[in-house]
Parts: sequence; structure tokens; C-alpha cells
Amino acid sequence: MYTHVIFDLDGTLLNSIDDLADAGNHICEVYGWPTHPVEAYKLMVGNGIPNLVRRFAPQGVGEEVLAQATADFSAWYGVHKEDKTAPYPGIPAALAALKEAGVTIAVLSNKAHALARPVVEHYFPGVFPLVQGALPDLPTKPDPTLLHRMMDQLGARADTTLFVGDSNVDIRTGKNGGLTACGVLWGFRSRQELEEAGADHLIARPEELLPLVLGEREGKSCM
Repeated sequence: MYTHVIFDLDGTLLNSIDDLADAGNHICEVYGWPTHPVEAYKLMVGNGIPNLVRRFAPQGVGEEVLAQATADFSAWYGVHKEDKTAPYPGIPAALAALKEAGVTIAVLSNKAHALARPVVEHYFPGVFPLVQGALPDLPTKPDPTLLHRMMDQLGARADTTLFVGDSNVDIRTGKNGGLTACGVLWGFRSRQELEEAGADHLIARPEELLPLVLGEREGKSCM
């Protein structure tokens, strides 16, 4: 049984890809860059806003322009981050079931902290005792620095904490932190990516979380 579950945010709890893509394409239009389809953004997100901007910008753009575009993206996305975003079906019920079972849940995201906390509270008011987004002076996932800091704050042990996410970044975060890592198949990335990253479990529906966390099944799911 796991006493603590730490979740990724985008692609795991929230389907935010349309708002992220709209923000990215808005910046592309402002700067006169080519825009990208929504599906392309699924492969760009996951490593924080600066890396996202670097990926949708044309090659050869200078660092000063990238820095300004990153600031412009953050400002525009901050206003429009809830235009189309919504929890994945089944997520609110799964979170409620975990809390009812006495499991402590938290969120660790590479979304900037100033954006992550408000968006989590908007869609999941009062649900998570701790939400941690990216900070400018600390490394982001898959580095385990913020993960370990969260675990210290929560009083969580590595052997009873599960990390849940939709990308190889999340699986590596869990592994780097000494945790068991569960990949979700409803997010932005593929089963192959999660398997190659070394996911200990794969689940296809949010309702599979509770039996996995409570130890009512063994081995990999959906394999």
C-alpha cells in the first residue's frame, strides 16, 4: 500500500493541451513564427515553459528573444490557462476515493509555480494539501530536488510513495527520487515512451488508481 501519491499536472490530472497550444501559437503569431498543430505540442510540453518556448520557436532564435517570448507566453497563458482546460474524466472521483482511503496526495509540476498553484486550486479546490511548480532557482523534473523537498514536507517515505505521470519526464522523476512510478495512458505521451522510460505500472483509466495504491493488484497494469 502507498500512503502518499504525487501527481504530475498537465496530461495527468488536467487536459490542458489546447490552452497550451493556443498560447504557443499566439506567441508564434506575435513574433511572426510558424504555428504548430495541437498534436505537436503534446511532444513539446513537459519540461517547463522556457523549454516549451524554445521548442516551438524556429531554430536560430537568439536567447534574448527567447527570454522575451517566454515572458510573453507566461503572461498570455496566465490569463487564458482555463479557457479550454478541464480535468480528465474520472479524475475528480479518483482523487476523492484516494483521500477517503486516507492517502495523502500532492502535485509536482514543471509548470511555473505562480501558474501551477492557481490552476490546481481552480479545478480541484481544497483537494491537494501541497502543490509545487517550477521555481527559477531550482532544477525541474526529472531532477528529484523538488520531489525530495515535497516528500520532506509531507513526511513521505520513498517505499510508500507513488509517482504518477504521463511522460518519460515523470517516470524518470519517480525513478530518480527512488519511488515507484506509474504511467497513465490517457495523457499526452505514448505507451511506448512510458515503457521505455521504465514505468513500474501503466493504467488506462483513473479508477484503476485506488486498487493500485491500496495494493489490491500486483504487477504492471495494461501490459
